[in-house]
Amino acid sequence: MIIVTGSNGFIGSNLITQLNGIGRDEIIAVDDHSDVELKNNIAHCKISEYLGIEDFIGRIKSGSFDETAIEAIFHQGACSNTMEWDANFLLKNNYAYSKTLLDFSEKQSIPFIYASSAAVYGNGVEFKESKENEDPINLYGYSKYLFDQCVRGRLKNHRSQIVGMRYFNVYGPNEKHKATMASVAYHLNNQLRDGNEVKLFEGSGGYENGEQRRDFIHVDDIVKVNLWFLNNPKISGIFNVGTGKSQTFNEVAEAVINWNKKGSIKYIPFPQKLKDSYQSFTEADITSLREAGYKEDFLNVSNGVRKYLDVLSGWPKNEH
Repeated sequence: MIIVTGSNGFIGSNLITQLNGIGRDEIIAVDDHSDVELKNNIAHCKISEYLGIEDFIGRIKSGSFDETAIEAIFHQGACSNTMEWDANFLLKNNYAYSKTLLDFSEKQSIPFIYASSAAVYGNGVEFKESKENEDPINLYGYSKYLFDQCVRGRLKNHRSQIVGMRYFNVYGPNEKHKATMASVAYHLNNQLRDGNEVKLFEGSGGYENGEQRRDFIHVDDIVKVNLWFLNNPKISGIFNVGTGKSQTFNEVAEAVINWNKKGSIKYIPFPQKLKDSYQSFTEADITSLREAGYKEDFLNVSNGVRKYLDVLSGWPKNEH
């Protein structure tokens, strides 16, 4: 049995889909029941049981899972809104919930693979997994940072696998529900559906118009890394998960324009409210991931955006 939290969300639903693709359907899917639209992300998936978050936590605390043969926990569930400023809400969802699962996984010696975030680096320019590079600039990043510190303490004496993955800028199918937090590629494609131009910010942080750089990674590559750790249970640690090569927003826009065969770029004034909380540059240092043994190549923006938009055009009911 495999547990996937955040099952209905962006990465969780793609993970379950690909688990099904390799013949794994003994899956306990955990998420919030309240958003009916979000359930569409896994409506096509094969699972053994679907649990709400509170029910799931209650079962853990009551010991009802103690005799269940659980192969691994993929903890993808979290509040991922970087504009959320309710500290208690974030600490409950992103720290306390995660710690409950970590405690349970250690007690039962179950591999625990969880989603962290590149947001822990804040406005830094060094994206290497070490504490001196970590300085989150929003509460979401801070909540992820706190849990990573908890994990670091456990890694010294852990008995079973613990893996934290710091996702960089992920894009791909099943992200519509993220609304304003959805990827640049998603929003630019929607802009071209409704008009003939895409909008990017003017220059910021020393970068020219649209030349701000991020490490954009397709969700399929994120899932591949998750599954690789599942197949390598002796490897633990906190790892960056990006392509290792930053690309510009202009490159994303050009990929969207090329796929749609129409459109041009319009640069709009950079919002003052984002001036102190905007990352103009991110680029994963994936040395640790490579040294751990992960050898697969990553999709670049041109190929990844084309693959994504092919899916959007084929299954509009899921994303439009």
